[in-house]
Amino acid sequence: MPPARPDSRTYRVLAFVLRPVLSTMTRKDWQGQENVPATGGVIIAANHATQFDPLTFAHYVYDAGRAPKIMAKHSLWDVPVLGRLLSATGMIPVRRGSADALSSLGDAAKALAEGECVAVFPEGTVTRDPELWPMIGKTGVARLALTSRAPVVPVAQYGAHRILPQYSKRFRPYPRKDVAVHAGPPVDLSDLYDRKIDSAVLREATARIMREITALQEQIRGEKAPAQPFDPHRPRKTENP
Repeated sequence: MPPARPDSRTYRVLAFVLRPVLSTMTRKDWQGQENVPATGGVIIAANHATQFDPLTFAHYVYDAGRAPKIMAKHSLWDVPVLGRLLSATGMIPVRRGSADALSSLGDAAKALAEGECVAVFPEGTVTRDPELWPMIGKTGVARLALTSRAPVVPVAQYGAHRILPQYSKRFRPYPRKDVAVHAGPPVDLSDLYDRKIDSAVLREATARIMREITALQEQIRGEKAPAQPFDPHRPRKTENP
């Protein structure tokens, strides 16, 4: 399928420069791109294992024909040059833990209504699971999905941590690393659309999205994920020998 062709000239220039560079760093295992709709508002939800995987994630979605508007922490907009590039490419700042968080969801909902592809990391940050499995998700993506009724395409990615390890500054782009990014069919949330959007419904929708992402990563890794996703507020119990 042809790559995206965003309206933003800055976006096109960045993609022109970065896609070949990323290709020199990775041996790409791109699967399931047919699950990314060619047009219309769509939410692409992925796991987040390293500070580098937003680039491989964006590369995958771009190659699938969509130019993702990634929801990212607002502090990135304070970084010189980077903040201007994020604004010029239409990325969506998220101010977590503040009244502005709902405003960020409003910006994302507006983008969806305009037919854009909004990319989110439901975990809200890099996973703290020591084995890099997806951890418990935050409910923002569920609220966005239920209020907009846009399809949610789950994506699992694995391998970018070999380029930049989890919580590390040790950048190792060469030799090329195996990076897998797989998408599945949209998550079925239709039975929740007409229910009151309360905490129980948000938790259920979030759990469904994270289960689909985790199942895709199990396929990539050929392993079973832990029965309970890592919760940073409730460290996983270990069994006694």
